[in-house]
Amino acid sequence: MTTPLAMLPTTTDPHDGVKAFADYRGDLHERCEVLVVGSGPGGAVVAKELAERGHDVILLEEGPPMGRREFKQEAGEAMQRLIRDGGSRASRGNIVTPTMQAIVLGGGSVINSAICARPPAWIFDKWAERTGTSITRADLDPHFERVETFLGVAPTPAEVQGERNERFRRGCEAIGMSVEPIWRNVQGCKGSGECFTGCRNGAKKSTDVSYVPAAIRAGARVFTSIRVERVVAQGRRVKGIEGRIVEPLTNAVHGRVTFDADLVVLAAGCMATPVILQKSELCTENRWVGKDLRFHPGLAMLAMYDAPIDPWKGATQGYHSLQYLEEGLKFEVLWSPPSVLATRMPGVGHSYQKHLLRYDHLAPFDVICAADRSSGEVSAKRGTMSPDIQYHFDQEDVDLMQKGLGILSDICWASGAEAILPGLHGIPEVIERKEDAEVIRTHRLKASDTIAASNHAFCTTRMSPSARLGVVDESGRCHDLDNLYIADTGIFAASSGVNPMLLCMALADRVALGIHARL
Repeated sequence: MTTPLAMLPTTTDPHDGVKAFADYRGDLHERCEVLVVGSGPGGAVVAKELAERGHDVILLEEGPPMGRREFKQEAGEAMQRLIRDGGSRASRGNIVTPTMQAIVLGGGSVINSAICARPPAWIFDKWAERTGTSITRADLDPHFERVETFLGVAPTPAEVQGERNERFRRGCEAIGMSVEPIWRNVQGCKGSGECFTGCRNGAKKSTDVSYVPAAIRAGARVFTSIRVERVVAQGRRVKGIEGRIVEPLTNAVHGRVTFDADLVVLAAGCMATPVILQKSELCTENRWVGKDLRFHPGLAMLAMYDAPIDPWKGATQGYHSLQYLEEGLKFEVLWSPPSVLATRMPGVGHSYQKHLLRYDHLAPFDVICAADRSSGEVSAKRGTMSPDIQYHFDQEDVDLMQKGLGILSDICWASGAEAILPGLHGIPEVIERKEDAEVIRTHRLKASDTIAASNHAFCTTRMSPSARLGVVDESGRCHDLDNLYIADTGIFAASSGVNPMLLCMALADRVALGIHARL
């Protein structure tokens, strides 16, 4: 049984033992039994579980370790420090979709809202229909339990919800919608709403302060500021990786690295992993590498109240509604720093200023869409390790999202809003009467009318028992190679329906135990 994180020995610095940029002198050459690339929700789980079972493990991360002292509350500076391309990464296609991937020890778990949601059983029926997988929710439940136990996952308590979250709850209940506290991997949350810029309270149990320290205690070696550029292979067997030492924040290159290994696990994320495979000229016969990119496009709506609600107080995302999940819609509370929230406010000049002066009266609520008919692809940009991301937002999914926006409007009014700010092209910037909000349902929206974003991305190295339909088998092993595994959201066979972190961690736990059984 997994030992809970709270019961494990701790040090004053959870990053003790992590190799950082300042520790390197010249080129690096190391050897291990298992090499794991990526320290986010997938890779850190694999590293810990295999290290605790006696395997010689090295964990690599391109970003630096950053702790509570390094986190900055101002969003612009935080994005420059924690997120690839300073937070400006986006897909191109019939819609520009901003998407954020972290570049820091702990990966996306450092900047997400700590949401831990188990997908319902019918999600895996959809996976089976798409790629022939046989994994069921019952198969994964033991892995969910292991991860949840280790991280102390629990519902967000009432005392840290704050008025913003409570307004959403009351709005859902008033229109007869189900609503429940979100389960999160936090311990001692103070409701500061700073998840996105890094938890300065140390409450969020991101992998850099949970799984990575546990892996180090078990003997794993962790190297940060290492950019993997190529997986080296001979025939059907990989031999290790080649890459470079990169300086944090500047990305300046300072040295070459070679890591030899008996087995390699790629968990660099569904954008970086296919790029690494493409640059390595591996799995070239598999048509699915970098293909079938899936997002959960999300749209936010601002509810404006007649009195201040101090929306910065309370858990970043404390309540959600799953009532329409099987239709492909999930409703949530949202929060982001003021400088990010300001980009969603309408107007110019004095009218824009007017909205800024009332941001303490605003609560952002959002709807995310499974977008089962929309897809894209990831390919390596020439001369770089950066991804070129293309995505098409299908009109049927836009129509579904429009239905969700109508429901979101109802939640806003029922929560006591005196006005709403829809944030949609062709719709009034501010709607002050509920009956006028019907335009949100009746106006014909196109993809380009929306300001959709998505930090939930998956499927670019999807799972299938057949190489004809996927890149990896159900154990996470690449069909074309005997000792190369993938353990990030790229191996999802379809949408997770809910926030993907917990599912990624459960699958990584399953991949790790499967590797151990084979070694």
